[in-house]
Amino acid sequence: MKSIITLIAALFCSATVFAGEFPDISVAEVKAAIEAKKATIIDVNGAGSYKAGHVPTAVSFAAVKVDLAKALPADKGALVIAYCGGPSCGAYAAAAKAAKELGYTNVKHMSAGISGWKSAGEKTEAAQ
Repeated sequence: MKSIITLIAALFCSATVFAGEFPDISVAEVKAAIEAKKATIIDVNGAGSYKAGHVPTAVSFAAVKVDLAKALPADKGALVIAYCGGPSCGAYAAAAKAAKELGYTNVKHMSAGISGWKSAGEKTEAAQ
């Protein structure tokens, strides 16, 4: 019984640490950051999804991951937002971790993803 309780406690703690690695940012906060031109947004949904429709101003991680540094601002404290499909999607972490490894300190996760963006009635951009 002690082993089960210890295992559950360890899983809970590791999930809490992982969840806190990249703070969540709401759709409304992302929209405000876009309007203020205060964020670099990374879409991690893949090239096809990006082409069909993405959050305005977002860059496709598939297109920039080879040299992500060129797509990010010089200011390492600038807001960088990564998102993918929705709350259950973890693909965003690849871009968020890559930005963090490059030294960016203000990396956030829009957990609502593109599905939440659309559900909120926000417009998307289609790639050419």
